[in-house]
Amino acid sequence: MQLDPEQMTSVVKRLKRAQGQLGGIIRMIEEGRNCDEIVTQLAAVSKAVDRAGFTTISIGLRQCMEQPEPDPLDQAKMEKLFLSLA
Repeated sequence: MQLDPEQMTSVVKRLKRAQGQLGGIIRMIEEGRNCDEIVTQLAAVSKAVDRAGFTTISIGLRQCMEQPEPDPLDQAKMEKLFLSLA
């Protein structure tokens, strides 16, 4: 199923923010920053990526259900993707 790029705008923004955070984490490691600072930032990036994944699945499920005749295979695939993130 192709996702609507307009609906994916928030996901793209979240992932770009996470991408910037990852760059910051790499710099922190290269600068020898404290473990707790690095792990805190890693946890934040992990949460952002997880949220992007769940939002993507949510958008996909909504699109799937809005079809005149929802495809059970698409629904099952979205459910499997959801469970892969959980």
